[in-house]
Amino acid sequence: MICGRSCCAVLLLCFISCSRPVVARDPAAPTEEWPTYGNDPGSSRYSLLTEINKENVGKLKVAWIYRTGDMSEGRSTWKGQRVPFKSTFEATPLMTDDTLYIATAFNRIIALDPETGREKWIFDPKINRIGIYGDSFTCRGLASRVDSRLLRGQMCRKTIYEATQDGRLVAVDGETGKACAGFGTAGEVSLKIGINLASGIDHVIPGEYHFTSPPAVAGDVVVVGSAINDNDRVEMPSGMVRGYDARSGKLIWAWDPVPRDPADPARATWQNGANRTGAANVWGPISADPVHDLVFLATTSPSPDYYGGERKGEDRNADSVVALRASTGKVVWSFQAVHHNLWDYDLPSGPSLIEIVRNGQRIAALAQPSKMGHLFILDRDTGKPLLPVEERPVPQDAVPGEWLSPTQPFPVATPRLAPDRLEPQDAWGLTPWDRGKCRDAISSLRRDGILTPPSLQGTLEYPGVVGGTNWGGVSFDRSRGLIVVNQTNIPFIVQLVPREQYKGGSDKGGSESGWGYGLMKGTPYVMRRKPLLSPLGLPCNPPPWGTLAGVEASTGKIRWQVPLGTVGPFGWGTPTLGGPLTTASGLTFIGSTMDSTFRAFDTETGRELWHASMPASAVATPMTYRAHVGGRQYVVVAAGGHANVPHTKLGDYVVAFALP
Repeated sequence: MICGRSCCAVLLLCFISCSRPVVARDPAAPTEEWPTYGNDPGSSRYSLLTEINKENVGKLKVAWIYRTGDMSEGRSTWKGQRVPFKSTFEATPLMTDDTLYIATAFNRIIALDPETGREKWIFDPKINRIGIYGDSFTCRGLASRVDSRLLRGQMCRKTIYEATQDGRLVAVDGETGKACAGFGTAGEVSLKIGINLASGIDHVIPGEYHFTSPPAVAGDVVVVGSAINDNDRVEMPSGMVRGYDARSGKLIWAWDPVPRDPADPARATWQNGANRTGAANVWGPISADPVHDLVFLATTSPSPDYYGGERKGEDRNADSVVALRASTGKVVWSFQAVHHNLWDYDLPSGPSLIEIVRNGQRIAALAQPSKMGHLFILDRDTGKPLLPVEERPVPQDAVPGEWLSPTQPFPVATPRLAPDRLEPQDAWGLTPWDRGKCRDAISSLRRDGILTPPSLQGTLEYPGVVGGTNWGGVSFDRSRGLIVVNQTNIPFIVQLVPREQYKGGSDKGGSESGWGYGLMKGTPYVMRRKPLLSPLGLPCNPPPWGTLAGVEASTGKIRWQVPLGTVGPFGWGTPTLGGPLTTASGLTFIGSTMDSTFRAFDTETGRELWHASMPASAVATPMTYRAHVGGRQYVVVAAGGHANVPHTKLGDYVVAFALP
């Protein structure tokens, strides 16, 4: 058994017992696997397992730890430019056929024994690490498929799929760790083919078009989105979504969220003709309903994020939940959550397929969270809201050349899950001095409420670009009808600088620290943004800065909402990345916070029942399974910190918990 490459016992103190014998369990107990990223194709992140329950969760101990060895805090150079070479470990493992599969930050696929954490095999796609891969190297997970036409022992009866950061879809035999020779060329297909032609650009900068989230499998089709760097220029690569034959790797269909065809009904909402802009990609996880031949996509903003003068109009299909026919890629329906997005308020996670109850009848639905703290409940078959959504007037008066939608959609039944207004009198600080500094900073900004457009003065964006809810999505407890979702509550400052006034070059804003810049080439402006922090480095808004909530799916009522995470000894909450796991025993497990703690909550009340210190922050979504041998239930989470969060430790740990 591999229990860490440098003895993890010191790091987790009394929580680990590497040599603990496996306790016998009822051999007749059912095996429960975790075969897809969200457990089921519809991304419920819910398990039927009940061995770990409210009464005994306090006894959980570390069963084993595995270290991937893939971690970097260094930097690299491309064409003389220093670029991030940092890693962030955000993966959720799969467990199927008595093997646990985990993807590392550098796209290595590692197969482990689910009982012991012992390494079975490693597949290394040997990615090209030179390029501008967003903010850091990361891979959130894998997809799996068992081919019913093949027998055990035949080549690639069970296939593990991964979209690599350097633009390949690889297929690996889940039993041997060898490439599936019949898939594409030597087990892989290029995902870069055609992306520049679709959006009319003549080149792609290495790393700007990459992949961070897992593919989705719907029947015989593997569906892949993409991640595209933000705010560099107008003419970015296409955000097209593609479906490939699961056996051969042959391209079956491609769908571009930006409507290039003048006959497309969505094209009329793109007043500039949708000829120059790219992106609107699907960078977060994808959900599927294979029984009804559907995949559900959460699309993002067209390029660039903060100025839309080159893409005037509502930009339909962008920033939308879109249902496609999985076998053909044809649009079934589309629901837009943000019209003409100027705030980076994209939909970062695919929806979770749920059911709600109306007049005693169960209705197929889906839950879509957003960075704005909104939660939309839509009909799964039509995309129509099942809980009311209304168009409300929003602030106007944008910079010259911009176009604004006069209204935006707001859910009515569910109150906002994250605050959306911050006034000078609301300023928070540890002392009168830093509170006064925050008050002055807030006073200097344009702040007409949520969806105040970016400005030359500087705009208060609240919630900030992290959310609300980010790529972790929600979990749906089917037995209780509760949606569990975590949020971040951190305001940002967004400012547009006329291009002729931009001094250029610095990602630190000259003598001012903390600014991040987007050049938005092809527009009249350069964008800069940063979190609104006090001189002491704490947010200028009152805590909590991260929360966890339980929402009744059928009514939208918030059952409970509690702070998530600690700052020192204070329960002020922290920013959150990753999402929750719920189980039939009434437990919610979640890491997500920046305080290196993994927690279990009562799903019905939000009361914390248990927590464990981790070797690094667990900014990943946990999973659970019952092992084949002995019938023991495990809860597993990756602990890797985050490369872009200051003062957090990076890690490469896979940590499994179980009852003693």
